[in-house]
Amino acid sequence: QQLVNAINEHLGSYGKTLDVTRPSRQRLGDDAALAKLLEELAEGQVAALFVADIDLLHDLPEASRLRTALKQVDLVVSFADHLNATAKVADVVFPESHLLESWNDFQPVADLVSISQPTIRPLGKTRTLLASLAKWSGQTADDRTLIRRHWEEHIRPAAKEPASSFTEFWDKAVQLGFVERKVTPIPATYKAPAALTWDRKAVPEGYTVVLYTKVGMPGSHHAHNPWLQELPDPVTKVSWGNYVCLGPKTAEELGVEEGDVVELTVDGEKLELPAYILAGQHDRVLGVALGYGCPGTERFANVGPQWLEARPTTPPGEPVGRNAAPLLNWQRNTLRCVRHGVSVRKAGRHRALAVTQLYHSLKLPESIAAYGAPDRWAVVQATTLEAFRKDPEAGKPEVHVDENLDLWPPDHPKEGHAWGLLVDLNACTGCSACVIACQSENNIPVVGWDEVRRNREMYWMRVDRYVQGEDDDLDVRVQPMMCQHCDHAPCETVCPVLATVHSEEGLNQQAYNRCVGTRYCANNCPFKVRRFNWFNYRHDDDRENLALNPDVVVRSRGVMEKCSMC
Repeated sequence: QQLVNAINEHLGSYGKTLDVTRPSRQRLGDDAALAKLLEELAEGQVAALFVADIDLLHDLPEASRLRTALKQVDLVVSFADHLNATAKVADVVFPESHLLESWNDFQPVADLVSISQPTIRPLGKTRTLLASLAKWSGQTADDRTLIRRHWEEHIRPAAKEPASSFTEFWDKAVQLGFVERKVTPIPATYKAPAALTWDRKAVPEGYTVVLYTKVGMPGSHHAHNPWLQELPDPVTKVSWGNYVCLGPKTAEELGVEEGDVVELTVDGEKLELPAYILAGQHDRVLGVALGYGCPGTERFANVGPQWLEARPTTPPGEPVGRNAAPLLNWQRNTLRCVRHGVSVRKAGRHRALAVTQLYHSLKLPESIAAYGAPDRWAVVQATTLEAFRKDPEAGKPEVHVDENLDLWPPDHPKEGHAWGLLVDLNACTGCSACVIACQSENNIPVVGWDEVRRNREMYWMRVDRYVQGEDDDLDVRVQPMMCQHCDHAPCETVCPVLATVHSEEGLNQQAYNRCVGTRYCANNCPFKVRRFNWFNYRHDDDRENLALNPDVVVRSRGVMEKCSMC
C-alpha cells in the first residue's frame, strides 16, 4: 500500500483521479474482526452464530477446519436466498427476501445515502434480515417503518437539505432515491520516507497467482444469476466459468494453448482450470477469479436449448467453474489474495472456453496485410488530445458519401424529429453493465456455454475490446457496439419480405411476424449486431417468467432480432 501511495503521489493523482474526501463505502469488511471470529470458533467460544451476506465454507480458505469449528456452535443461523454451502450445515435457514421485494438503504460514498423501494410483493414466505432482527427484539415494525424511523433520527439531521418537516424530507428522498449528507473531510497525509523503508523480501521461485473478483461476478452470492454467468468478462470476453489468465510468453514456455487445463499447486493446495492467454499479462503472474464453483450451480448444466448436438454447460453434477478460495491465505490478520511460489503444469485435458470476441488486436494478420491493405483495422477511431486540438477531424478515416444519395425514391419524405444515440468513448470503461441492462429490458434469453461457444449468443449489444502495441507496451480501447440504425441500412435492401424497415423517425425496425429467417440481413450487416433465434428458448417456469418484461414480446424460433433503440 505504501508503494501504491508513493506512485499516486508522484503522478499527482490525489485530488484529481483519486478523491480521498469521498471514500467508497461499498465494502466495509474487517478482515481482522473476521480472523478473531474464526479463532473464537476454533476455541469453542461461540454459542450462537448468525451468518448473512457470506458463504463461510465457500468464500474462505481451510473450509474443512471451519466446518469442524461450526459443529461446536450450539446454534448456526444462515440468512440466504439459496442453499449455499454454509446454509446446508446450518441449524436454521431463514430465506431472505429479494432486493426487489424489500425496502433498503445504502451508503455508497460518505456524503450520499440512497434508498430503494420494493417493486413486487414477496413471492414466498420470506422476510429481510432487518425485519427478522426487529421481530426477535420485540418490535412489530416492518421494513419501511424501521428505515423511515432511522432516516428521521439519523439521516435527516445530517442532510444538506433537511426540509421543513420530516414528511417533506422523506417524500423527496423517496422520489429522488438519494440524499446528500454533510460530512467532515478527512485530511489526507502522505509520508514519502515510508515507501523508502519498505522491506523488499525475496519472492519464492515459481509463479505468482493473483486471486481477484470479476466486475460481472463480484462474489459467490451472485453465482446463481445466469445473466452474470453468461456475461462476457470485460477483459477476456469469456463467459461461463473461471480460468487461469497467463501471458503469451508463459503459455509458450509451458506449451499451453487456450483451453488446455493446467494444474496450479501452492502449499499443498491444487486447482485445475482451463488456460486463457491474455496479451499484456506479466510473464510470472497468473490470474484466477474468485466466486465460482458454488454449490447449486449444477442446475445450469442444461441451460439453453436441448437438441441433438447440444453439450451441457457444466459436466453432470459439477458446478460452474472451480472454487479458488482455498488458495487464499491469512497473513497478519488480513486475507491475502496473492500467493507466491506457485507451480504450474499441464493436466493433459482440454476444456473449450466460451469466448465472444476471437480477435483483439488492431493489427491485421499478415495473410491480409500482405495484399496491400493497411496494417491496422479501422474499427476504432482514436487520436491524442494534442492532435485533436490541432485538427478536430484527426483520427477519423476518410469517407466518401454523397449526401444526396438515397436508395429509395423520394415518395416517403422524413419529417419531424429523428432519434440518435451517443456513447462517450472517453468515459466508457467496458464494464458491460449496459449489456445486462439491455438483456433485462428486452427479454434476451440465456443460451448456455455451448451456444456461446458456437457464436450464437443473443446479446443485442456488446462491448468490443481491442489492444494496440507490442509486448508490454499495449494501449487498450473499448467500444460498445449495437445496431447503428443506418440511414442507408444494408439490411433493409436485402430482406425479401420487408421484415426490417426504416421508420419516419430514422429507426431501423424489425417486424417479427414478417420475418421468414433468411438471415440475409445478418450477412449484410457491417457491424454484426443482428441475432437469429435458432431455437425456441424455454419459458416454462412460471416463477422465472416473472423476470420477463411484459412490454416486450418474446421472440420465437426462426426470427431475427436486434437493438430497437429502446
